[in-house]
Formats: sequence, C-alpha cells, structure tokens
Amino acid sequence: MIDLEALPHLPGCYLFKDEEGIVLYVGKAKDLKKRVSSYFQKRDHDPKTASLMQFARGLDFIVTNTEVEAFLLENTLIKKHWPRYNIMLKDSKRYACIHLTGEKFPRIRIARKNTGEGEFFGPFVSARERDYIFEVVRKTFQLRTCRKMPSRACLRYHIGACSGPCISSVSVEEYGEKVKKAISVLKGNIRELIESMETEMKEMAAKQMFEQAMELRDEIAALEYLQEKQNMERQKKYDEDILNYIVRDNNVYLMLFKVYKGTLEDKQDFVFAFGEDFLEEFLVQYYSENDPPEELIVPEPLDESLVEFLAHVKGKKVKVAVPKQGDKKELLDLVLKNVEIGFFGDRKKLEALQSKLSLPKIPNVIECFDISHLSGTATVGSMVQFRGGRPDKHNYRRFKIESVEGIDDFASIAEVVRRRYSRLLEDKHEMPDLIIIDGGKGQLSSAFQELRKLRVKVPIISIAKREEEIYVPGLKSPLPIKKDEKASLFVQEIRDEAHRFAINYNRLLRQKALIQK
Repeated sequence: MIDLEALPHLPGCYLFKDEEGIVLYVGKAKDLKKRVSSYFQKRDHDPKTASLMQFARGLDFIVTNTEVEAFLLENTLIKKHWPRYNIMLKDSKRYACIHLTGEKFPRIRIARKNTGEGEFFGPFVSARERDYIFEVVRKTFQLRTCRKMPSRACLRYHIGACSGPCISSVSVEEYGEKVKKAISVLKGNIRELIESMETEMKEMAAKQMFEQAMELRDEIAALEYLQEKQNMERQKKYDEDILNYIVRDNNVYLMLFKVYKGTLEDKQDFVFAFGEDFLEEFLVQYYSENDPPEELIVPEPLDESLVEFLAHVKGKKVKVAVPKQGDKKELLDLVLKNVEIGFFGDRKKLEALQSKLSLPKIPNVIECFDISHLSGTATVGSMVQFRGGRPDKHNYRRFKIESVEGIDDFASIAEVVRRRYSRLLEDKHEMPDLIIIDGGKGQLSSAFQELRKLRVKVPIISIAKREEEIYVPGLKSPLPIKKDEKASLFVQEIRDEAHRFAINYNRLLRQKALIQK
C-alpha cells in the first residue's frame, strides 16, 4: 500500500515495490512528497511509467541531508537492486566510465569500454551522476577533451574551460599536477586535496600571487560542493552499521543503516516493545543472525561484555563508536531523522483508524488474519502484526489448518483465531488493540464467536474485497468509510500483507508436497 501522506518535503530516494516486496524502481528527489505524488497526479504517463504504476504496490524511502547525497544514494540502490524499470542492461561493465587517457597531456573523456592506456573510474549506472562528476573535474582542472590537439587555441581555452596545452600555455609538469588532482578527486579523496590546496592558496596569497590564489579558491569551492557526496560515500576499507532509535508510547522505533566500504547501501527498520535492556537484546538477536560490521556506530556506550560478544561472532575485534561530532555524528543524526519521519508519519494512519472506528485508544498493536488454499488443498492461515503502524515481522505467525476438511473459510478463520488467542491467554501475553479479518460478514462472525468463547474483549473488524467494505460485529451494513480514506487504505495495507504472507506459506507447502511425491 502506498501512503503519500507519510512522505516528507525533504530530499531523498524512493523505491517502488511490487506485491512481493521486490524493488521495481529507484528514484531520487529534491522533495520526496512532491515527486512521488506527481506519479499519481499525472494521467498521460509514457508506456514504461504506466507499466510501473500498474504493478507498484508498495513504497519505501530514505531521507538524505542534501540533493547531492540523494543523487549518489540513488546510484548505489540501483546497483544493489537492479530494478527492472530503471535499467535495460544487466552487465554493469557496459556502463560508461570516466577515462583519463595515457597521453603526454591526458584528456578526460566518457568511455564505454575500460580498455586502453590511462586510468578508468566507474562504471556509473547513473548517467546523471557520471556527467555531473565529469563536468566538475573537467572545469575545475581545465583538462582537455579534444581527440587531437589543434594547432591553435579553441573556444574552450578562450572561455577558461581548458588550460591550453595545444599552444604551450601550460607546461607538461603543470598539466601533470592538474591531472594528479583530478585523479585524487575521482578516487574520492576530496578532503585531503582541499586541505593541501588551501595551504597552497595561503602560500600564494602570502607571496602576493593573488591571481593564482584566486584560481585555487575557485577550485576549492567547486570541490567543496562535490564533497557533499562524501556524507553518503566516505572512502573506507571496512564496513559500518549505524543505529539510532526513538522510544515512544512504550515502544522502540529503531533503524539500522548498513554502510559497505564507505557507501550507504540499505536501511532496515524495526519496531518492538520497550524493555529495560532493549538495545542489548536487539543487538544480540540481530548479530546472532547477521555478520557484525567492523565498526558499529551507536548513540550510547555498550557494555564491555556485549562488545566482546560481537567480536566473538565476528571472529575479530569490532569497534564501537559513540560520536559527539564529525561525519559519524552527522550520519547518526541522519538515521535519527529517518526514524522520526519514517515511523511517526505512520501515527496519522493510526489516529485516522482510531477516529473512524471510535476506538478507546490508538491501535498501536494490530493483528490481521487471512486464509489461503488451492482448490481446497494446502489450506493455511496467516497472521501478521503491525506495531506502531509498521509490520513487526518478528511476531508474524503461520497456521496449517488441522480441523477443517475441504473449502470452509469460516471454520478455518475460527480455528486460527482460537489457536492464536488461547495461546496468548495461556502464556499470559498482552492482547492486540485491534483484530482485522480478511473477509466479509461470515468470516467476521466466525472469528467474533471464538473471541466470545475465550472471553477475549478486543475490537474486531473485517474487510471485504472488491469494494473494500469494513464490517463490525452487530451491524448488517458496512461502516461509512470510503475505500480511498486514510483509515481504509491503512486497513487495506495490513490485509494485503496478511494475504501475501498466507500465499507464500501455501506455496511452500505445495512445493514440499511435490518434492515428497
């Protein structure tokens, strides 16, 4: 389900996904809300975009600090997911590189193949990112682009875009220094280069070489703008995980940014109940199933025994950083910004649902049930849980129907509801704030009767397909909630997730049955 209201007016990247959660398209935007909304406002899409919107069922986004960062992140996400609507080529080697030739006065060019003398940088999936970097480097260091050096100066020299090696306006040594600086930038070592150029500029000014100092000043300004990219692509030889969270309404809303060799590649988000040692419990559970990074960036110090545990799992030392300033602190703050926007945009959906259903409190924990079968065979039930407006996959449950023969959705729903809440009662666990049943009045009645037998008093509704009508026990007619209202869209989102989860389990059982045959 795509909820435009959750999108912020901030730069970042957006990811359209299909019903299976597969990324279809990655885009970047100066204003996420305006850009994504435009897909739904425009009617005359080109064929590719029209096809994308036909299959798009979900949306994710990552907020960045600047548009330049979004530029880079878009490229990284495309390389990671290879979305079908972003690209046609499948071999990244066929994407263009930036090439500095091996000539006496090297020229800078775009190359489709990384063969020949000189140095190659790339390849770049995003032509926009490649062209931007190409233009900054070319203009900043006044590198030649001509295939064959002319016998007289061309227009590019006269407008200050080329240093003019063709007319000996620059020596081989001077031009070589420009090329070295260009290579440093293309390798990502911008900060070091800026520092050395600032020192050189001060020396020039001290010697009253003001024209040369001004040229260096302009070059530094161009490079500092390009350096914005390095908040998302810092040159590192090791991996980092950056974690931050917010505790609110007795829940923990946590995000984990995964940085590989200096490049932000993905984010993961989690919602779970607050406990005194929640961070330690999360880290132990997460890194028991995932390889710890070489550096973990967190907002608070960790116990030494936990750090030792991470090192044991990793097989070598894991550095834990709690930054107070600098680029690591900026990344930590960026994760926190994504927590605030990504999670608490969902609160509006919860408030809308509370209002439309006249619930006594915000439905922070919602559980939804669905039944799936194939012509009466391999009947299964699914239960998904949403916490704080987000899927809490740790609390998903699957049910293989045991007491029902043939096709009987009413009896199947009754069985899974009975099994779920009798177990919660037995284990003395808290009940959800709202129960949703996929189906009409019949399925709702069957589930409601089971709750009454168990003496479980939790608000329950059902949502019927086609018109997306919402029913409550005791009323013959559906509630007066339009299917395009925020509350209904949220219920549809939860129902669709339960349906997806049930179908996947059904397929798994059928595959196992075929293997056994």
